[in-house]
Amino acid sequence: MISIWLIPGIICLVLVTATIKKIPSYEVFVEGSKEGLQIAVSLLPFLLGMMVSIAVFQASGAMEAVLVLFEPVMNAFGAPEEILPLAFIRPISGTAALSMTTELIRTFGPDSFIGYLASVMQGSTDTTLYIITVYFGAVGIKRMGDALKVGLLADLVGILASIIIVIILFQ
Repeated sequence: MISIWLIPGIICLVLVTATIKKIPSYEVFVEGSKEGLQIAVSLLPFLLGMMVSIAVFQASGAMEAVLVLFEPVMNAFGAPEEILPLAFIRPISGTAALSMTTELIRTFGPDSFIGYLASVMQGSTDTTLYIITVYFGAVGIKRMGDALKVGLLADLVGILASIIIVIILFQ
């Protein structure tokens, strides 16, 4: 019952508070919307650049070449090679990673080792390149080298931890 009324309650609280403080809530909302639209338009070149880069990376065959290089590493960890594309695409694109996770679960089942691993990996990592592109682009930061390194390292740790934990718990 609380979850049903929580958001409407917050909205009413904001409107009542604005009315008490004599803040023109509609005008402030419209101004915020204008600023949000300007930020969204300013982010489009960064998002477009990222999407084109991902498409070129995949279309060139570079993704497949990288996957072939890492298959022995996955086998050494005892992880199935079917999960490798998800491990590589997750830091790049959340939508593509979710699509891959859905396909892995549809193919192997939600209660399979691969299904567990895909689910845990999906929750243990983030879309680092997307986050850096959007947030750094929004505030105009041009140099993002250290943030990118740390973000990708965190994704690597998340991927390895998810593999180790799922192996320990479910194999």
